[in-house]
Amino acid sequence: MALRDYKKKRNFKESPEPEGGTAAKDTLRFVIQKHRASRLHYDFRLELEGVLKSWAVPKGPSLDPADKRLAMQVEDHPYAYKDFEGIIPKGNYGAGAVIVWDEGTYEPVEEVKGKSKQEKELLKQLKAGSLKIVLHGKKIRGEFALVRTTGMAENAWLLIKHKDTYARQADITLEDKSVISGMTLEKLAHTASGTSAGRKEPLLQPDAPEEKTIGAAEVQRLLKKGRKSAIPAGIAPMLATLTDTPFDNPEWEYEVKWDGYRAIASVKDGKASLWSRNGGKFDERFYPVHAAVSQWGINAVVDGEIVVVNDQGVADFNALQKWQHPADGKIRYYVFDLLWLEGHDVRNLPLKERKAVLQTLVPEDGLIRTGITVKGRGLDFFDACTKMGLEGILAKRSDSLYQSGSRSGDWLKIKGRKRQEVVIGGYTLIEGSPRLFSSLLVGVYENEQLRYAGKVGTGFRQSDQQEMMELFGPLRRSSGPFSRVPAPQKTFRLPKTTVVWLAPRLVCEIHFAAITADGIFRHPVFIGLRDDKDAGNVAVEKEVPVEQTDAKAGRKPGGNGSAKSGEMLLSGKEGTRVVNGHSLKFTNLDKVLWPAEGYTKRDIIRYYHQVAGYMLPYLKNRPQSLNRFPDGIGAPGFYQKDVTGKVPDWITKYPYTVKGERKRKHYMLCNNEAALLYMVNLGVIDLNPWSSSVHSPDQPDWCILDLDPDTGNTFEQVVQTARVIHDILAALKVPSCCKTSGSTGLHIYIPLAAKYTYEQSQLFARWIAVNAAGQLDFTSTERMTGKRRGKVYIDYLQNRPAATVAAPYSLRPKPGATVSMPLHWEEVGRNLRMEDFNIENAFARLKSEGDLFKPVLGRGINLKKIISNLPDL
Repeated sequence: MALRDYKKKRNFKESPEPEGGTAAKDTLRFVIQKHRASRLHYDFRLELEGVLKSWAVPKGPSLDPADKRLAMQVEDHPYAYKDFEGIIPKGNYGAGAVIVWDEGTYEPVEEVKGKSKQEKELLKQLKAGSLKIVLHGKKIRGEFALVRTTGMAENAWLLIKHKDTYARQADITLEDKSVISGMTLEKLAHTASGTSAGRKEPLLQPDAPEEKTIGAAEVQRLLKKGRKSAIPAGIAPMLATLTDTPFDNPEWEYEVKWDGYRAIASVKDGKASLWSRNGGKFDERFYPVHAAVSQWGINAVVDGEIVVVNDQGVADFNALQKWQHPADGKIRYYVFDLLWLEGHDVRNLPLKERKAVLQTLVPEDGLIRTGITVKGRGLDFFDACTKMGLEGILAKRSDSLYQSGSRSGDWLKIKGRKRQEVVIGGYTLIEGSPRLFSSLLVGVYENEQLRYAGKVGTGFRQSDQQEMMELFGPLRRSSGPFSRVPAPQKTFRLPKTTVVWLAPRLVCEIHFAAITADGIFRHPVFIGLRDDKDAGNVAVEKEVPVEQTDAKAGRKPGGNGSAKSGEMLLSGKEGTRVVNGHSLKFTNLDKVLWPAEGYTKRDIIRYYHQVAGYMLPYLKNRPQSLNRFPDGIGAPGFYQKDVTGKVPDWITKYPYTVKGERKRKHYMLCNNEAALLYMVNLGVIDLNPWSSSVHSPDQPDWCILDLDPDTGNTFEQVVQTARVIHDILAALKVPSCCKTSGSTGLHIYIPLAAKYTYEQSQLFARWIAVNAAGQLDFTSTERMTGKRRGKVYIDYLQNRPAATVAAPYSLRPKPGATVSMPLHWEEVGRNLRMEDFNIENAFARLKSEGDLFKPVLGRGINLKKIISNLPDL
């Protein structure tokens, strides 16, 4: 089909669709567009000969090889159409909304190098009616086949997923957002409909003097006090401690506690992101706020609250929860703190200075606002806010630093009435009642178990119940999620009452009168659902009496200040942080894992947070056998391979089967810092990845020689063995990297770049080991320990599928909290000691020396050529 068919069907004076476009020279592109025309379908397009060969797929693509999705070939589209996203106006061909659902590069399954040769092969397959391709998209990856059908229309094809590591049964079309704009079709259609952002309303102004705005010179002076840095990502908000009563203190300042969604906003060069407190994105849901931040004209990261206010300026959380467009209420983004500005991280500045700079940035009108700050007069301010029906106030020390992710005593919150988040674990139905449900059965987490906390039977609107019943459907289960409940005959099994249990996923907020001695909320009233809160983090928030804080007497800022570079602040026995957009709950932080040295779980989390960027390249996409020491190195540890159903859904897994068992199991993959820290929280001390990745499981990225001394050997003999191996490899012009094992030996790595099999790698390693052992009388290649007593074992058998050794920069469960540290070959000498590299100094060395192991992941050696020239092979 030619572009004339495409152009013939379109009126480019009315339709925004592109007419042409020039293809890139080096890669082939594909795009999948979600298109709601007369009916919803997906357009699957492959670049060939400078145009997009196109198929309409009514049900969309599937990752399940059992599915055969009908794909009707349509006219070719211009190359520029791969970026088209918008509304095709009514009266035009294909009228409706279009989003770029997925896009990326592709090539034939057969290994063909060069774009022109790939196109030639693909055109041959297209003509034959059977295309076999590999897609590299953001949602769709792996091998697919497009096969022309027989006995159907001439343009009817089938789109089929091949069985590979990306195949799964989950419905990928549930991921319904554009990979370009983040919008759904519905949001795109709504945004394009021309709705107004609403009238501008005056900012709530309690009776207090306004802050004076500082000048540009003062702003620059304060910025220079901050730390120069790139714009930070994934900042967790600072949290406030609940206290029981307001107070006056001239060293403190007071703000409105807005009843909305906490949101960190990041904007640079006109590109903005809005993050909830648990790492979710608000960009699409509150698109006017996102648009306003995008158009702000500054490069900054700010902290604030998204609210919907009524005509009196009072926040309405229920209205916010249901907000979809400006007709639903006046949306506002109240910013109250500045974290980063124009290349400077200012979290180490006192609050009063951060807010002084922020005051100069907030627009004079629009939906980005800043609330008033009242200094010293907490009692009067609290009275004024509660009389207006506001939720309460926040009290903040004027000289407090911004502690990302910490719940600090430098920020306190005082509520006008008692409120609490709770987890919904079920609901009751009363026969004959007009209501969809009678009451919610709710709980809170206590010692990692969901404890029953009462029934919530009031505060619901009909629309609330309808929305919630839709959410309840997929969560129904046969048994209750609570660890224990009161006697059922008193609580649930009333006459004509039915109990429906739910999986504990949904969170709602209530206000209540008191909590009974057995933990039940008295007179609870439903306020709204909280989809910005994780159910697993919901616990009873206990008030700290103000007399137990430093609020009245005041104090100088001290140990609760900002973190040093590279640190993760975790105070108390547990804490929650947002990492890579995922909320992680860290527990038992005070538990001592190294009894002799006193290092705690908090120390190990801090260490892996520091080195994650250096370490992850050696962990990514490599199955992990979790080496867990929940009670520290003084107690027995255990290995865990299968994580099926035991880790969060966001963690990537790799399937495997055990001989004789039908059920498929899964390794865990450590593909980002969140996954790394999740493992550490489980008691994992050292990381032990495969030598190959899931993309080439039978082809290792490196060859390993593991030098393991016996009890009679000295470490100097291990070093001497490593030097001999280095000389052998140097004579062959083979590059190598050496690191300490962190235990007793050394590891030597040779880069292979996944070009050879484990068998070839082991063959090469054996030749090196045998030749090295022939030069040293205190070494052996004998696998049986009884036959190599008193000798350094040169282990070449680590070069086999699924074998593991400690990763570079991994801590080891050994005395001294040693680290498996990459070395300069010049350091592999007589003065080298294992204890030279440990949890205390490893990060400082990394910052000064950089990643010495990088060559291991680089261009691999020509092993076939080397082996062909070796004697005895």
